[in-house]
Amino acid sequence: MTDTPGLNLAGFSAWLSEAHPDLAGTGTGTGPTLRATLIAGGRSNLTYRIDGPRVPLIVRRPPLGHVLASAHDMGREHRVISALAGSGVPVPPAVDLVDDTSAARVTGTPFFVMHVVDGVVLAGPRQNADYTASGLHGLGLEFAATLARLHTLDATSVGLADFGRPDGYLDRQLRTWRRQLEASRSRELPELERLQQHLEERMPPAGDLRSGIVHGDYRLDNAIIAGTADAPRIAAILDWEMATLGDPLVDLGMLGMYWNIASLAPDAVGLTRSAVDPAAGYPEFDELVDHYAEAAGIAAPDLTWYRAFAAYKLAVILEGIHYRYRQGQTLGDGFDRIGQLVEPLASTGLAHATGSTATNSTTGV
Repeated sequence: MTDTPGLNLAGFSAWLSEAHPDLAGTGTGTGPTLRATLIAGGRSNLTYRIDGPRVPLIVRRPPLGHVLASAHDMGREHRVISALAGSGVPVPPAVDLVDDTSAARVTGTPFFVMHVVDGVVLAGPRQNADYTASGLHGLGLEFAATLARLHTLDATSVGLADFGRPDGYLDRQLRTWRRQLEASRSRELPELERLQQHLEERMPPAGDLRSGIVHGDYRLDNAIIAGTADAPRIAAILDWEMATLGDPLVDLGMLGMYWNIASLAPDAVGLTRSAVDPAAGYPEFDELVDHYAEAAGIAAPDLTWYRAFAAYKLAVILEGIHYRYRQGQTLGDGFDRIGQLVEPLASTGLAHATGSTATNSTTGV
């Protein structure tokens, strides 16, 4: 077994044989012969596919170094996917959560294990050729309806009544991401500061807000797609590390940004790659909003503040990644250009906040 950065395969093999012998497989010696493939390398939590046990498994752990307070919470991610099993919101089957901080025999951090869900992640436009235009249109509408399903679930009925504090959620979100920005600060970002101030001064009235389970990073490439060319379907929603209870429109604002993110900086970095292309059949975002509202049983919402907040939140996340890159704490390619997206995102957020997206150079996000 060859170690992969951030994961001790021998340690994982020993843990799996002891904790889940039914999954450990038929390897020789003290455990199965395992192979690990790094699926996601350092922009968010690290994700590894483990082959060699009786069934393939997924291991999730925090990124290497500079783990900000409240971010990359393995316990929250494991809890929410466990709670949502059978809810109608598709999630991977959970296996176990492990606090591995006392001895670095596996990761040296908390980690959790789940089953592999068969399917593909649509992360780039070339993959659209595998589907018909009507199939992609239907997939987009299903994606919106799945978000509405999540947001209308009764948190108490799935055991998540204490998963967050809906009251004051937006104010806490702004304070949290302001702290994250301060913890990652390595340069001046005047546009981002202006956007932060604008969001603080124009927060939606608390009395007008709904509450529900919030995913926190809802976008198409955080889903596994199965089915046929004419009828693709969502097999699982991934990456629940920022899930909580709060204002569901935050998810819808984030979806709007990611749905059109390829227009932000098409040649900047792989993070802006997106399979979403209305020319291939995907619905426009306005149609997604209407379909979401119908599925959720609400009027089409005003997303002005939420789309501005989405740009701010992603800008802060990317600034944290830029900071980790400068500290040599990222795995994979493309991190040298992540920082280039922060100021354009801030400008896009200001454009949404002031209603000037039609004349802004980063229109569409």
